[in-house]
Amino acid sequence: MGMEEFKQAANNFYTEALEMLSKNNIQYLIGGAFALRQHAGIFRETKDLDIFCKAGEYPRILKLLAQQGYRIEITDARWIAKAFKDEHYIDVIFNTPNNLCPVDDSWYDNASNGELFGVQVKLLAAEELFWGKIYVQNKDNFSGADVNHIILKRGKDLDWKRVLMRLEQHWHLLLAQFLNFQFVYPSERDAVPKWLFDELLRRAVEQYELPIPIEPVCRGPLINHSEYNIDITDWGYKIITVKRY
Repeated sequence: MGMEEFKQAANNFYTEALEMLSKNNIQYLIGGAFALRQHAGIFRETKDLDIFCKAGEYPRILKLLAQQGYRIEITDARWIAKAFKDEHYIDVIFNTPNNLCPVDDSWYDNASNGELFGVQVKLLAAEELFWGKIYVQNKDNFSGADVNHIILKRGKDLDWKRVLMRLEQHWHLLLAQFLNFQFVYPSERDAVPKWLFDELLRRAVEQYELPIPIEPVCRGPLINHSEYNIDITDWGYKIITVKRY
């Protein structure tokens, strides 16, 4: 099979799956490369289609795809399942590997409208795309450039209050991303609102007015699941455990 035939087979698979989900009134959102194209104007070749949904909805999606003859698997019950047709597959995603970004109703409320393979779809909002990608900092999969491109193209109209709400607990990542963005794009720094940058700088200064935490904690595994293993296994740092109730 040539490359063009391969791409066409993948597109046919995705079209068929999307039409089936829409026909059955399944709530889902498109993420990945297609959401990045929507919000940053960047499209890269992708080997799969990312479908986001709430955790309670992914079994229904898998069942429908299985009825179409696709092979399905629950890859990791914490956040992802897959459906396969020949060499092509769909990721069905309902959280992130670090369990920090579970899909809920607000994702649908804020979704963007679009069209994919001739099907009317909802795509991840720029804010939720930003939120999920800022935690992807593995050696072989780093999304910092994607986040910078979202800021560059959408910074002036992002709901920054919602971004801060999403990252309230891990505001250091947001400040670090802003500094990285300013380094990359020194002429575009106004894409980041000054009120938010000032707020994060204030927090960074004020933390030094407090005592050092007693417990040695390493939050590295939340952004890189492999490079910080030694901190936990050999150096005595405690890992952050995310609980959902």
